[in-house]
Amino acid sequence: MRPRRSARVDPVLVQAVIAAALSFAHLHDLASAAGQDGWKAWAYPVSVDLLLVAAWRRLRSGRDRGAAWGWFLVALTASLGANIATAGLLDLQNVPAWLRILVAGWPAVAFLGGTLLAHAPEAVTEPGVQPDSPLQEPALTPEIAPTAPRVPPALVAHARKLADDHRVRTGAPIDNETLRTRLGVPAPLADAIAARL
Repeated sequence: MRPRRSARVDPVLVQAVIAAALSFAHLHDLASAAGQDGWKAWAYPVSVDLLLVAAWRRLRSGRDRGAAWGWFLVALTASLGANIATAGLLDLQNVPAWLRILVAGWPAVAFLGGTLLAHAPEAVTEPGVQPDSPLQEPALTPEIAPTAPRVPPALVAHARKLADDHRVRTGAPIDNETLRTRLGVPAPLADAIAARL
């Protein structure tokens, strides 16, 4: 019978949950102070958090990273702004008109960002370039080798520990997909790390 593994609490995950809860409360308080009461005040932090998650997922997928970073920063600014505003720097009894306008306009911004992140095309062609029809032969273009991502030594050391643990538990070397999942990194970075193990 295999020994039972004790459940480990990930301190980073605990920290993330605490930070998310505090940020959620600050966004709620700010929306409420800006005139969005009842269920609307609760919807604001949900929309900010969902936009953060959608942008983060797009970043991890490795596709359209520019847009993903842009929307991630928009949502992070909304979250950080609420945290700072409710830290005593803003009189929540007398919210300025410009902040009421920003809060009122946020749902449209979040809807646009979430829609663009969730429904972005898989591949984007260059302007003026028509995709090849099935009857045309594709143009031969020289292959450009992508530059390998820089891998911090500490990340390689951590990956080595994961790989050793995987080998002890399963008796087989860790594959790139499992390594990518365990590290939570994009596939190109996982491949670069695996090459250094």
